[in-house]
Formats: sequence, C-alpha cells, structure tokens
Amino acid sequence: EVQLVESGGGLVQPGGSLRLSCAASGFTVDDYTIGWFRQAPGKEREGVSCFSRGDGSTYYADSVKGRFTISSDIADNTVYLQMNSLRPEDTANYLCAANNRMALSALRNSANYAYWGQGTQVTVSS
Repeated sequence: EVQLVESGGGLVQPGGSLRLSCAASGFTVDDYTIGWFRQAPGKEREGVSCFSRGDGSTYYADSVKGRFTISSDIADNTVYLQMNSLRPEDTANYLCAANNRMALSALRNSANYAYWGQGTQVTVSS
C-alpha cells in the first residue's frame, strides 16, 4: 500500500526557514514522480516543486525559485522540501503527492497524481 506522511510544518517568521519531509512507503521514491503542492484557504491547489529523481526532471513554481529546494534520501525513502526566505504568502497546507514517473510537462498538474499525504501546515507570520 502506498502511503505518504508529511512532517516539518509550523509557525515561522518572515525570512525564516523550514524543511518539510515526506516519508514514503509501499514504493521507492527513486522510481516515482514526487510533488509538493500547497493550498491556502480559498485558493486553488498549486504545484510548488516536483521531481522525478530517476531522470532528473524537476519543476519549481516561479514564486519559489531560488528559495525552495526539493531533494530525496533513498536510504530513508523520504523526499524533502527545504524552504528558505519564507514569506507570508507561502502560508498554506503543504501536501506531498506521488505517481508513476511522468513527463516534465505534466509535473505541475495535481490531477496527474494518484497518491496524496494528509498535509502539513506552514504559517509564515510575525
């Protein structure tokens, strides 16, 4: 059974950092496409950063380029999202998603992902 469990969210001041974790089971992260999405109240779910480690395809939303970094640890079968220089507009529930490996052009579309975690809340506020 495929399972994704996020952790690492919390309250942070503007300019601060957080590292989110997505612990995967039931599959190997190296063989799948993994995405981080976020959803704020009243807003649509948006792709933040997604990658297919096996072929190196990586996507970052323009709003997070240069601030967020996606990575994985095969030994722990975990995908991370390092978030630096956080802004109030980054406040949202962050969800991890997975699916069979897909093309680069498809990474950002949440409809392409079959498996989802429950999410972890990130709040950026002073």
